[in-house]
Amino acid sequence: MNNDNTPVLTVNGLVKRYGAIEVLKSIDLDLVKGDILGIIGPSGSGKSTLIRCLNMMETPTEGTIKLQGKKLSDKFKSSKNEIGVGELRRKVGMVFQHFNLYPHKTVLGNITMGPKVVGKKSEQEANEYAHDLLGQVGLSDKADAYPSHLSGGQKQRVAIARALAMKPDIMLFDEVTSALDPELVGEVLQVIKKLADEGMTMALVTHEMAFAAEIANRVIFLDGGVIAESGTPDQVLINPESERLKTFLSRFHG
Repeated sequence: MNNDNTPVLTVNGLVKRYGAIEVLKSIDLDLVKGDILGIIGPSGSGKSTLIRCLNMMETPTEGTIKLQGKKLSDKFKSSKNEIGVGELRRKVGMVFQHFNLYPHKTVLGNITMGPKVVGKKSEQEANEYAHDLLGQVGLSDKADAYPSHLSGGQKQRVAIARALAMKPDIMLFDEVTSALDPELVGEVLQVIKKLADEGMTMALVTHEMAFAAEIANRVIFLDGGVIAESGTPDQVLINPESERLKTFLSRFHG
């Protein structure tokens, strides 16, 4: 993918507990610039918890996460050795299963809010970039529409444009197609594939196995809060080692 193998994101010994329930158990992981990591696994395996820890929407119970060599902090402001949540959200974009658009704002308003409020961009600069992003996700004609007038696939493409508006170094996707009608899935995957082709570093939780096989350079199988298997798409999705993974993948064939 990229000649520089220095990880942009490093996870060491990540544990996440909710009371007595240990959802993630000592996860070690890294992302190199240009990596596209597919995260698969059964419901309840910790996939969404892992990806939410990567931008501190969930605070790890134990372990460390580093972005570009600096430890992530759950404080808002960064310090000399730590990246605070404010800076982190600019560097790491996140797209959710359920869009999370502001219903009272137009599509343009949703996309420009971050750059204007957090990035201190002028209205003109934010609007110009938002229109450019809407062109990239195939929604140039929807700038003045409200979310209630959009299909699920269109809302998800707006959510992707909104995350991209902060010009992040990494994009995280959490089951972004699972709430969509089947015929709308393709239009969202097309946008993600375009980002992959342009070299965006990404981690995506997905149940679209064929899509993961097509765009990911690495896939991890989470099961019971641990990385049970890891490797190339061929190794994990086509030639799995464990019976557990074979059984899981059999649900997606035929």
